[in-house]
Amino acid sequence: MLTSEHAIVVYDKGRAIPDRLQRKRHAHYVAYAERMLAIYASGIGRERRALHRDVETLFTEEPDCPVRRIRAFCKLLDDASTYQEDPKGEAARLRLRVFTAAAPFQPLVKSKDRLFEHEEGQTKGAIAADLGLEWDEIDRRLYADVLSFQRLESFQGYPDAAALLSRYNVAQLQACLYAAERMTVTAAGDFKTILRYAKLARLLHEVRRARPSEYVIELSGPASVLRETRRYGVNFARFLPALLACKGWKMTATLQTPWKTRAVLALSDKDRYTSTLPPPEEFDSTVEEGFARKFGETRDGWHLARESEVLAEGQTVFVPDFVFRHEDGTTAFFEIVGFWTPEYLAKKRETLRRFRGHQILLAVPERSLREGAGPGENVIVYKTAIKIEPVLEALDALRARRLRDQALKPPGDSSA
Repeated sequence: MLTSEHAIVVYDKGRAIPDRLQRKRHAHYVAYAERMLAIYASGIGRERRALHRDVETLFTEEPDCPVRRIRAFCKLLDDASTYQEDPKGEAARLRLRVFTAAAPFQPLVKSKDRLFEHEEGQTKGAIAADLGLEWDEIDRRLYADVLSFQRLESFQGYPDAAALLSRYNVAQLQACLYAAERMTVTAAGDFKTILRYAKLARLLHEVRRARPSEYVIELSGPASVLRETRRYGVNFARFLPALLACKGWKMTATLQTPWKTRAVLALSDKDRYTSTLPPPEEFDSTVEEGFARKFGETRDGWHLARESEVLAEGQTVFVPDFVFRHEDGTTAFFEIVGFWTPEYLAKKRETLRRFRGHQILLAVPERSLREGAGPGENVIVYKTAIKIEPVLEALDALRARRLRDQALKPPGDSSA
């Protein structure tokens, strides 16, 4: 995935236009892509900086290739690569030993003369012998903790040149969205899939119904989030390929420009971006996965189901994370909050109020509660994992309330 430093965006009359390689205009880029893939495929054991230098050399005579585009290609190729790493800090310790051993012999020269008597090759050989290593091995390990000196271990690559160029186009869209304040997606046929991916990415969102079978999803962008903005920005960018894989949608995003003005990025499924996306994971987060695994399919008469219903009140829509159904007919909904802002949490509470005709539990992270604030009714607070006991207690309380209300109904009253 690209960073904001790789983003190439043209701002024109309030519109944001990310860099895109066109099939006709940039047809010659297929040959460039093939050669870039070849450089990496044959580059096992070479330093990252050498691979980048070879890619840059390819475009020396290309008039239509800004430096950022070349660097973006290198980043995407690196993303499909595995490099030598140094997680235990061995390179720093090795440098200390080598430089300490070499210090008495400085300055080193290729060939000794009357002024400088210490030859580089001879000194390296002596240091290698002292360390019990070949100098080539020392050379490979000496800067393993420096990014540009890391050596390529394997290259997973891309299926072909066209796949690399398609990935570039999508990556530029993603990098552009790091500056998004808000995104609005209008969806019809694939609405539940799009919403599923938005929740999978843990994005702050609201949903409303525009008309029968058409929904509007409002997503808070990275530029509007106050905490964990980098991680949220990555999640936001990861949502885009999922959106591109769906049909029947259109999107607008409001971006902050470098000049502190705003511009709009408009996109739809008709723009023909290519997305290669694996099937969605079963759960939106480790918190949800951990809870579902611990709870199981049934417990104490409750059956657990995932995102099986869409609730609607007027134009407002709510798709809870889980649905609990008791064997006596009691139904309760469970929503888990991950990322949050005070405003978003307030809107979640408003959701509880708006859908008060339904029995809804809300799980919120402890860090989201202001100091001294109580969680409120039907709200479960968790630290890193949701415990089963308080959920069961809340479910049983909702069930007891439902049974009590039914018992108090006048005879013949069939209302819910």
